[in-house]
Amino acid sequence: MVLTSVTRRIRTCCAPYLLLLLCLCNRSYGQFAKYSNEFLNIGAGARGMAMGDAQVASVTDGTGGYWNPAALADIRTCPQLNLMHAEYFAGIGKYDFASLAIPLKDNKRTLGLTLLRFAVDDIPNTVFLVQPDGSIDFSNITTFSSADYAFLISLAQQVDWLKDQKMNFGINAKIIHRLAGDFTTSWGFGFDAAVQIIGDRWKLGIVAKDVTTTFNAWSYNISQEWREVFYATSNDIPSNSIELTAPQLVPGFSYNFPINKKISLLAEADFDITFDGKRNTVVSTNPVSIDPRVGLELSYNHAFFVRAGINNFQQTLDDRDTTNQKKIWIYQPSIGAGFKIGDVQIDYAFTNLANQSNPLYTNVFSLKVDLVDVKKKAVKK
Repeated sequence: MVLTSVTRRIRTCCAPYLLLLLCLCNRSYGQFAKYSNEFLNIGAGARGMAMGDAQVASVTDGTGGYWNPAALADIRTCPQLNLMHAEYFAGIGKYDFASLAIPLKDNKRTLGLTLLRFAVDDIPNTVFLVQPDGSIDFSNITTFSSADYAFLISLAQQVDWLKDQKMNFGINAKIIHRLAGDFTTSWGFGFDAAVQIIGDRWKLGIVAKDVTTTFNAWSYNISQEWREVFYATSNDIPSNSIELTAPQLVPGFSYNFPINKKISLLAEADFDITFDGKRNTVVSTNPVSIDPRVGLELSYNHAFFVRAGINNFQQTLDDRDTTNQKKIWIYQPSIGAGFKIGDVQIDYAFTNLANQSNPLYTNVFSLKVDLVDVKKKAVKK
């Protein structure tokens, strides 16, 4: 899934694919798009990305607005700020994440605000590069930006329905805005619902994404001059359309293995279940496909962490054996580390944006800060 998003980003960076960008959603016409809003599947927080995106069950911080909004219910004592920045393709693509989790006054609910942005800037616009007489005028090249935004409003609450376990519920309201220069834009809306059940050493998480079917309404501002160029080059003129995102289910289970008093190992397995047709995943049927992801986190004294994970399993032809057309499995690996000092935690991930056969490694850093009231902290001391 991430590979598909990356492919689209690379294309937007190349001038010959400008027309493809404009027609990206023109074929939808109210039908489900298999890889709609793929920028929302990149990840959030270096911890989760280092663990192969296996976070639905074990997430406990403000990134829960992205992974599992129900997890925000455990943020009760003080607001929490999470920030992340990553760059891809030598800085061509920039991905930013910010979240703020705010415990409400009744101490029973938590409000989460999350903002994501994936953008490629300075894309050459070569529509008017070639003149009617066939000459080339480089002064007609302009640049534009292609950017995807998502704003999530989360609400989480803990309930006392279970005697021996704790249960959290959460919902997301998503506002999506996508644009390419001043000639195409879209607005989208959708909802997620989630639950998290917490035992002694285990956690179970289930997230239903786009439960009401998220939609993007695309509109295009194509001038008459552009239309003439499109006609002359036999390109379709994009028209306003609706892109629909099918519901998606992500269950996950984690278990914490204590090794001694200071060292513990957390293991999690998630399953990304889609219902929009057959995909190149471990379980591939029509219309249901299942893509697993696995993550590990070794913790020392709850202050230093080492992490690893794999996801994005795909089957492809072995390019080393062109005769027998043998198929092999490839995957997306990741590793990382983190440390916590007081109310501040810094995490790092070294992850492959594509897969092991097409490496696009990048460094991801994220910051988590518990915004403890200084006066209250002084009183406690």
